[in-house]
Amino acid sequence: MPNLNIKRVKSSEIEFKDKLVSIQRVTKVTKGGRTFSFSAIVVVGNENGVVGYGLGKAKEVTTAIAKGIDDAKKNLIRVPVYNGTVPHEQEGKYSGALVFLKPAAQGTGVIAGGAMRAVLESVGVRDVLAKSKGSSNPHSVVKATIDALQKMKDPYTVAQLRGISMQKVFNG
Repeated sequence: MPNLNIKRVKSSEIEFKDKLVSIQRVTKVTKGGRTFSFSAIVVVGNENGVVGYGLGKAKEVTTAIAKGIDDAKKNLIRVPVYNGTVPHEQEGKYSGALVFLKPAAQGTGVIAGGAMRAVLESVGVRDVLAKSKGSSNPHSVVKATIDALQKMKDPYTVAQLRGISMQKVFNG
């Protein structure tokens, strides 16, 4: 079943803040010696429900980061954020990484580890409880977090899909 909740966003309309999640130095060994290059994973977001991630690779760090930002702006999604938190509990999975997001009361803050924290802060979530299980590889954790955020549904969409009122969504 295709995920109908994924909403693509045009990057030209929005002002973004970017966060560098991780940077790796990659070594290629050839008969002429070692060749170093850099791989950077970057998260961009407008801190108001739009987020994207990108991977950039280049011989210099700054070029790799710039390429990562450009790539991230091509992979943007819209996420429902209510009162600074996520609408409901959700798990996300990518490769060996499994993440769990849970809504939190106002004033809790972002309780999440490195790569997850960058994604959640970029999307504009201020209060959330998050746990990363399995792989701690930043690439996998970022993609698993994005997967969990893509699966989020706002109450209005749920009410429309079920054909019921908003009261019945909340009261069961």
